[in-house]
Amino acid sequence: MRYTSLMSRTKIGLFGGTFDPPHIGHLILASEAAYQFNLSRLLWVLTPNPPHKREQTITPLEHRLAMLQNMVAGNPIFEISYLEIDRPGPHYAIDTVRLLAEKEPSADIILLIGGDSLSDLPNWRFSSDLVTAVSKIGVMRRPGDLSNLAEIEAKLPAVTKKITFIDALLQPVSSRELRRRIAAGEVYRYYVPPSVYDYIESHHLYRGK
Repeated sequence: MRYTSLMSRTKIGLFGGTFDPPHIGHLILASEAAYQFNLSRLLWVLTPNPPHKREQTITPLEHRLAMLQNMVAGNPIFEISYLEIDRPGPHYAIDTVRLLAEKEPSADIILLIGGDSLSDLPNWRFSSDLVTAVSKIGVMRRPGDLSNLAEIEAKLPAVTKKITFIDALLQPVSSRELRRRIAAGEVYRYYVPPSVYDYIESHHLYRGK
């Protein structure tokens, strides 16, 4: 019975971010994670006001949510999560993971992050508790990522046992670079899905003042 119980646990991926804007890199990470971890569900957790970006101008939530909804529509595994949208900030990953664990006590939670977030993980709120709370940490590195696992392990013991690098064709695209390109009038069309491109154009987002 114990063996059957363990085998029946569902796997839920948790992919958080501001998604400002969401782009093909996000989709690649999510789709590869869903396949490689054999996820039952992948939750896109849109963060209204991330604590580490308080000094940064962020596109209004309604626009980011609409773009994300357009992007993930059609994939039955992908879901928009309201775990952070429906509660007041500040929003920390450890609180979101705990809330999801309460809602899904029989699930293994797999935290999905980028390589840049991995380097900063020891500085996250209650980072050691976060590592303990999740089953795995799926990491997708960008080209040129120089994350040093030994240094991260020294700051956050036992984290490397949870880390799995996601095998994918690496993409250098980032939301920050896309915002810069759009503001500068440069080409960005094929770095985002068509639905996101159409939304950005119709609402004149990221053009600055």
